[in-house]
Amino acid sequence: MANLQSHHIIAIGSSAGGMDEINRFFDHTPIDGVAYIIIQHLSPDYKSRIVELLAKHSKLKVKEAEDEMLVEANHVYVIPGKKFMTISNSRLHLADKGKTAGPHLTINTFFNSLASEREERAIGIIFSGLGSDGTEGIKAIKKAGGMVIARDPALSEFTSMPANAIATGVVDYILEPELMPGVIEYYVKNDGALLPHALESNGEEKIIVAIINLIKDRLPLDFSDYKQTTILRRIKRRAANQNFINLETYLAFLKSNNDEVEALAKDFLISVTSFFRDKEAFRYIQKHVIPKIIKQHKTGEDIKVWVPGCATGEEAYSLAILLKEQLNGDYKNLPVKIFATDIDTAALTYAGIGLYTEIITKYVSPERLEKFFLKEGNKYRILPEIRKMLIFAQHDLVKSPAYSNMDLISCRNLLIYMTPPLQKKILHMLHFGLKKNGYLFMGSSENAEAIPGLELVNENWRIYKNLEKKQRARLNTFILPALTDPGKNSGNTLPGDNYQNKKINLADAVNEALITELGYLLVCVDEKNNVLKTSGDATKYLLQKNFNANLGELLPKPLAVAFNKASREALQSNKKVQIKGIKINNNQSTNTVKLFVQPLAIKKAEQKILMVLFCDDTQSPLQTEGEVFDEKMFINQYTQNLEEELIAVKDELHSTLEKLDASNENMQSFNEELLAANEEMQNTNEEMQSINEELHTINTDYEEKNKELIALNDELNNYFRSNINGQLYVNRDLLLIKFSPGTVKHINLLDTDIGRPITNISTNIKFETIESDIKEVINNGGVINKEIEATDGKW
Repeated sequence: MANLQSHHIIAIGSSAGGMDEINRFFDHTPIDGVAYIIIQHLSPDYKSRIVELLAKHSKLKVKEAEDEMLVEANHVYVIPGKKFMTISNSRLHLADKGKTAGPHLTINTFFNSLASEREERAIGIIFSGLGSDGTEGIKAIKKAGGMVIARDPALSEFTSMPANAIATGVVDYILEPELMPGVIEYYVKNDGALLPHALESNGEEKIIVAIINLIKDRLPLDFSDYKQTTILRRIKRRAANQNFINLETYLAFLKSNNDEVEALAKDFLISVTSFFRDKEAFRYIQKHVIPKIIKQHKTGEDIKVWVPGCATGEEAYSLAILLKEQLNGDYKNLPVKIFATDIDTAALTYAGIGLYTEIITKYVSPERLEKFFLKEGNKYRILPEIRKMLIFAQHDLVKSPAYSNMDLISCRNLLIYMTPPLQKKILHMLHFGLKKNGYLFMGSSENAEAIPGLELVNENWRIYKNLEKKQRARLNTFILPALTDPGKNSGNTLPGDNYQNKKINLADAVNEALITELGYLLVCVDEKNNVLKTSGDATKYLLQKNFNANLGELLPKPLAVAFNKASREALQSNKKVQIKGIKINNNQSTNTVKLFVQPLAIKKAEQKILMVLFCDDTQSPLQTEGEVFDEKMFINQYTQNLEEELIAVKDELHSTLEKLDASNENMQSFNEELLAANEEMQNTNEEMQSINEELHTINTDYEEKNKELIALNDELNNYFRSNINGQLYVNRDLLLIKFSPGTVKHINLLDTDIGRPITNISTNIKFETIESDIKEVINNGGVINKEIEATDGKW
């Protein structure tokens, strides 16, 4: 017997139209040391013959499942019609469906338990059927590391189940039933390898860049600074799923298929998470981190936690549970805000619902399940008091500014997918987000030792403590380049993606060093004064404001007034503008600053870019000509500019309101159409219910007729067994159908002769005309009586 804990288990979910697919599947299934379990939708009142039928198509032993039955290799188990079924410790467990109304999601129920039981050794298959049963189950299998296969809906008799499965984006193969066993055999023999052939491609690096740029052009996502090995692996996996043999043809397919671009981007975002992942790490957080965070808070002061890259929310909820367990006594009413962010909106929606499959029982203790979850069928829902502690929000860690003043930031196993420069940028941002004595919780293979001010408090689980009271902000940490294609309309894309991912070259390094050495600050801005790039020390001339990339708002008042006038003149004249003698207060001293604003000529850039240079007026070796700053005159000009801007904004607002009114009218019409469509759907639903009742009645009638036929067949068999006279039955082709026991005295018959021509069977009687007599009766009817001599001379 194969090792029960090691062999793979293949679960097949099937409904209407699936029996033929199951037969075709098992016609090609080898004896390969795995077990198969069939979850077929069956009526509780109908006795299935699937075991008997399948035995004719499979080399394996087919059984109907029983409670506590041990799952063995090279066996097929079929779910009984009246039961739910799960698996635990290699044994099947059955539960009555009872009298509860449908739908009974038996496939989801078993697939979820299989994912928990076998993890990467679980394989789920979805065949033909109505509804969406199995959709949640295959997600659990894929999340546990297993493999998922579905039949092509276009070739299925009933398309709903395979189509819904494929729509999840987790299906590894879309194949015909007879091709599935070969893929499964390869997967089992090669330790979870999905591809029987390696995708080949010339110039893989160029193709990766082309695909990343294609995603960036069509979606508000940029994977330029992610590790190419990770990106390539996921591109190959997705290409193989679509049955492409090289990356060139897959790239061509992507260019013509927006749905596949979105599916590939979603595959890049798939992350592995679970409740209390790495239990020892969470135990350390529970004992040594959370108590210190709670004690250093005053009454009424919020505890703030940030979980970037939260995926489907398990880690964020785990931290909420740990906090809730320790908020008692004087700290019982201490408010908690956990900001759980991710770029994947689908994952955030799932997390916000807070409903998880029974696979979480593997990671959450029974005590915590009882205390912090509500059981709903075979799923568990987070208690409302835990849910209200969390705020789920879309946030791009690469592009968006950090959440600040955090007591704890948990960013685990996210940086490993990024290049070193991007890792460093994000680490600076996470550090900035921590308050003094706040903690950074990272993955075991990540580190933040290059960031000053962070103390490593646990080496095994990479937990750091912030020692700095106030971090020195780097403007580049919180801004993005802002040059973009004006033809695109993406509300989530900040301007300037085309500049964000330029590699630092020698010229850049020289310019940065030179500007810093001279004590200058160089800032590039767009027409709306959004900062694109900076070089030099920003703290000398700019106000330290978080989450603000507008240069006009980052400048002290005198500089802001001067910059407003200079930038307008530079944009209108397309020439350099200089203003000197600008006095600003800096650290209780007064400095005189000179300001240069010059338009930049950039090829293929439809937006105008300004270069702004700040330097001390007294030590500047630059040209000394330029307008002298007169604060009163400049403020008057500044006020005039603001009034002009206000008029323009009012005009734009009026235009927007008119468009909004028109949009509201359209939405009202659309709403009326939806109400009408809803009414039609309700009528259709009532008709479908009526048809369903009629079908149920017809099905009941057929079952009654089947029972009558079975009874008649039993009576006929009893008659045959009790009849001492020889009788045999043949069809029009003279093939033997049935014979009575008394027949064997005169004709040499065995049970294996059924189906053979009667003329090929030897007899103990002299009856040369038996063939012609039978044909005459078949063709003309009537009865033929003859006395026949036996070979022993008796009549």
